[in-house]
Order: sequence, then structure tokens, then C-alpha cells
Amino acid sequence: MSATSDQRHLTPPDIRARKGGTPLVTLTAYTTPMARLVDAHCDIVLVGDSVGMVLHGLPSTLGVTMEMMILHGQAVARGLSRALMVVDMPFASYEEGAAQAFRNAARLIAETGAAAVKLEGGAHMAETVAFLTARGIPVMGHVGLTPQAVNQLGGYRVQGRGADAERIRHDAVAVAEAGAFAVVLEKVPDALAREITQGLDVPTIGIGASADCDGQVLVVDDMLGMFTEFRPKFVRRYAELGGEADRAIAAYAEDVRARRFPAPEHVFGEEPGK
Repeated sequence: MSATSDQRHLTPPDIRARKGGTPLVTLTAYTTPMARLVDAHCDIVLVGDSVGMVLHGLPSTLGVTMEMMILHGQAVARGLSRALMVVDMPFASYEEGAAQAFRNAARLIAETGAAAVKLEGGAHMAETVAFLTARGIPVMGHVGLTPQAVNQLGGYRVQGRGADAERIRHDAVAVAEAGAFAVVLEKVPDALAREITQGLDVPTIGIGASADCDGQVLVVDDMLGMFTEFRPKFVRRYAELGGEADRAIAAYAEDVRARRFPAPEHVFGEEPGK
């Protein structure tokens, strides 16, 4: 986070205190320029492991490494002056046990300046969440569709329909009671997300959940129309920057091939100032 700004960053207790209030605005960011743009409008900026798919061309988040998260976390930190920065713990960096999770979470926070980490998983991760929070590492939970478990779940499917609702409900409660200051609910039915939100003492952040969650999160490249590999139902495109960029690049290529660029105003003369 910016070392030169006097403005105070939001903290995990600030976010927790927003339960039931004005909805929390969350977007992902992976670079300094994007962090500067979203900081002015967001309460939470998530350095998501979605970076693997969005910027590195990976087929899922499973190939994301600690080094990638640290690199992008450091970049995002340079662009923030107000929002709370949360960094995703990548696959296989915490599942082995609480001690492994602490080592890697402590490294993420120390090397990026993040205020908190996010990890996926419900009741089976409660012990780890409690271990981290007891040692001064704020944790954001993530239940429902957990992309790091996509192989086990059989794809990016809605979680919590029918009899499965109790599992998701139990997961959310377990993570919150273990000390998470907020819980992401991903791709769960609207009514279930609403019920969980009403039952938890900490904020819920929805993605493909319910408008009644305490906040919402989207991948910034999705909502700007920059990542077009696939478009989940829950994504609303607020711009089509991918198409705009394609047209701009095509126009540049055409001008270069036609020798219209560079034009006289883009080159330098022999005399100073020209």
C-alpha cells in the first residue's frame, strides 16, 4: 500500500462493522494502474488468484503460485491509498495444515503489505481460520463454489441447491465462528445466500449469490469486458474494453502498414525543439 499517503486504509474491523449497512464494494486488481482506478471507488480490493486465468492464460486457478500472488500483491499495494487489500492464498499453500497456512499467510502479508488473506473452504478449514486469526492474521472466508476445488466439484457448478443447502449453511457459520471478518458466498442460490447473510454476524460478499449480501465482488476484467474467454451468468459487463482495444490495435496495425504512422508530428527534426 502507498507509503506516501496520509489517508488511512480501511481495516478488517472497519469492514466487519459494515454488517447490515451500505453494501461493500469489492473488485479484483492485479496491477498498479488498475489498483489506482478501483481504489477511489471500492472498500475492498482483492488480489485474486483469478490472476492466473486473467493475466497468465492458465486454464484454472490451480497453477497459481505464492510467487505470483506476492508479485501482483506488491504491484497492487503501490496503487492503493484507501481500500482494504486482501490477497488470495493460492492452491496448496494452506490445505496441508494450520502451520503451513500460517507460514504462507505471514509471508503474503509481510511481502505485500496486505491487511488480510482469503482462503477457500468451509467447516474443514475452520481450525485453520481460527489458528491464523489467533495469531494476528485477518482472514476472509470463501464458501459455496470454491474454484480451487473445481476438480472435486465437477466443474463451476452452483452449490447449495436442495439438500446441499445445509452443507453450505454449515460451512459459512463455521468459518465465521472461527474468526473470519467476512465471508465470500460464490455461486449459491439467492434465497440461501439471503438466509446465510441474515444469520451471520459478519458481512457476506456475494459473487453469483444475492443482492441481499452485505457486499458484492466481481473480477474487474470480467466487468470491464477485457476477459472474454467465458462469461458467467453472474457477470454484468459495465464496459466492452476488450472490443475497444481490439479496434484500436487493428487501427494502429493498419496505419503502420500503410505508413500513416508515425506522422510528421510524431518524429523529430534536426533542430532542437522540433
